[in-house]
Amino acid sequence: MEEKGELKEKISLVKSYVSPDRSQIDILTTKGFIQDLIYRTKNVDMSGMGAQLAYFFLLSFFPMLIFMVTLLPYLNLEQGQIFDFLSDVMPEEVYGLIETTLTDVLNNQNGGLLSIGIIGTLWSASRGVDALMKSLNRAYDVEGRAGFLNRLWSLVFTIALVAVILIALVFPVFGQQIGNIVFGYLGVEESFANVWTFVRWITPPTLIFIVISVMYWIVPNTDPRLTMFSVIPGAVFATLGWLVLTYGFSFYINNFGNYSSTYGSIGGVIILMLWLYFTGMIIILGGLLNASFQKRQLAKESKKQAKSPIF
Repeated sequence: MEEKGELKEKISLVKSYVSPDRSQIDILTTKGFIQDLIYRTKNVDMSGMGAQLAYFFLLSFFPMLIFMVTLLPYLNLEQGQIFDFLSDVMPEEVYGLIETTLTDVLNNQNGGLLSIGIIGTLWSASRGVDALMKSLNRAYDVEGRAGFLNRLWSLVFTIALVAVILIALVFPVFGQQIGNIVFGYLGVEESFANVWTFVRWITPPTLIFIVISVMYWIVPNTDPRLTMFSVIPGAVFATLGWLVLTYGFSFYINNFGNYSSTYGSIGGVIILMLWLYFTGMIIILGGLLNASFQKRQLAKESKKQAKSPIF
């Protein structure tokens, strides 16, 4: 009987974390913070929204790659370096999935593909960003902005994300050539080469952090407005989480996972969908962390004011 009683207590404790009564949550405690975060993940349906983001990001993935590789002949850049870089950072199944498509695009240069790539990328990605913006507003329990303004911000953030992805691809691959051109033009000493090597690898994650921070700052339609400083914790989490996910996922798939033998030719698609799904969940979770931190800060300020003497 005592064992059953202890088991019931443990189950009750787990339920208090997983399904808390929000009115009883003390956000100032560690337990209360975790409970508030769990509540928000359920409120925004983080798993469902992650799947929705993965769907729209997948629709934009290939148009964006086609757009990027179609630019190569116009920029006189070597396509071999792009493929080498992609093979290093992507799981083998995903790389095999896109290699044939991109090779066909490069071998059949067509200016129309550039336009199709831009339109396809912006339309699909903007739908995904729009879903992400709805999640961030729901995280703070607020309504989004009016239709036109919301679509405008969605387009702005979509363009920013596409630009960051382009830079993230170009800098590691062609950063050395870019540095040589710039240093040669400016007459800078070769001793700056080591500094440039560091800069070209740190620039992509820095830009990702900036774009995510601005998104976390501007998108939530809160009153009063969020401060830039208040969204840094979630942005740091999302940036580092995405980097760990990308390289860790690639390492796992290449060394332990064998999706091709299980799923055949669609193994690459499944892996890509999983990566996009977890990417969406990480970005949403970063916004939820910021919302819980903000609520905690407001509770601290309210408690401090309540203790202040009244004259």
